[in-house]
Amino acid sequence: MVWTSHPVSRLKGVIRAPGDKSCSHRALILGGIAAGTSHFTGLLEGDDVLRTGTAMQALGATVTRIGPGQWEVTGTGPRGLSSPAAPLDFGNSGTGSRLMMGLMAGYDLTVDLVGDESLSARPMNRILAPLRLMGLADTAEPHGRLPFRLTGTNALKAITYAPPQASAQVKSAVMLAGLNAHGTTIVEEARPTRDHTERMLRGFGAEVAVKRGDGQARTISLPGRQPLSAIEAAIPGDPSSAAFLIAAGLISPDGNVLVEGVMSNPTRSGFFDLAELMGARLGAEDTGDAAGERLIDIQSGSAALIGRNVPERLVASMIDEFPILAVIAAFATGETRVTGAEELRVKETDRVKAVVDMLRANGVEAEEREDGFTVQGCGGPPPGGGLVETRHDHRIAMSALVLGTAAQQPVSVDDISMIATSYPDFLSHMASLGADISERPA
Repeated sequence: MVWTSHPVSRLKGVIRAPGDKSCSHRALILGGIAAGTSHFTGLLEGDDVLRTGTAMQALGATVTRIGPGQWEVTGTGPRGLSSPAAPLDFGNSGTGSRLMMGLMAGYDLTVDLVGDESLSARPMNRILAPLRLMGLADTAEPHGRLPFRLTGTNALKAITYAPPQASAQVKSAVMLAGLNAHGTTIVEEARPTRDHTERMLRGFGAEVAVKRGDGQARTISLPGRQPLSAIEAAIPGDPSSAAFLIAAGLISPDGNVLVEGVMSNPTRSGFFDLAELMGARLGAEDTGDAAGERLIDIQSGSAALIGRNVPERLVASMIDEFPILAVIAAFATGETRVTGAEELRVKETDRVKAVVDMLRANGVEAEEREDGFTVQGCGGPPPGGGLVETRHDHRIAMSALVLGTAAQQPVSVDDISMIATSYPDFLSHMASLGADISERPA
């Protein structure tokens, strides 16, 4: 079935941001190895996160849903993780699979990892490379793609590692491996990436040191063999999901959208910072904190946007938001240029190509770059009228549907099933704002 987003004259309303996906993964992972029983509220119940919970259960933790967004996790504590009875299926979850590889490396276990067609096409060598240096064994082919078998070890050794690309997933995998390694694991970042792993580890009682170097450089140190203790925590709202709602308000002819409870973290704020550089006037109000993260309410309304060159300092902090950035860039006046974002080539799909194809299908001039893309803004509503091939990428699907709410003609997508991986309430939230998104036969 094809889903079509029709132009509407107004988008207005108040939405509570869904739980942050990154924090939800980490809560289940760390709760699953801590001593005692952790309680979480506001956990994102998308397919990606649920598969992480299922994996932790298979490895020896007890993971129980006790209500909407409310989960109880009894960790394995000192006994550690054990080999599962069956392969761990991560579906479409790049974050879950990559973080779990790091975690499992430090235990005496053997596990087979599998995923869906999309995940099985994504390279894992950049995760496997440092883990192999620490002592992990695996059966991955040279291309480093799933399926393959991992064999962890309690004799894992700490390393000092400088990831060749800015990647929170690589950093986090090495740190999670370092939790059960002998010695102090050190990760040297040339550019800062999202720091949820560091923050949440501290919440569970671990010692994590962060030292700032020249420019944006940071060095993260984690002594191994540290015990973790169970916690009670509320999961903050996901800024990556909130970005779709904020963008919808910005491009609407009559937009007034308030998103409540959004995590405000400088390693995740790039999209909102850039939107303001492009001319958006985003109201933000502090509302407290959750799981060590500051929370804000963000309000967006219709804006006359100006294309910008994306500062490379913002790239890592908005790496998941580039598809929806491309949408607001299509409505802007002038050119928007993205560089230094080669990470987009190895997401759920080649997001550089997928973004450019999405825009071109709807009458927007866009060009691929090796490490990003350029968009020639239309100075108002783009033509629309296209069918977007989502390539099993949830962010492409949601971005195209947001585009359709304010384009000149409806915008269709070939599949929406994968949206459930990260934002299962997306369609209902958009409908409550006034969006007209409907299904029709292909």
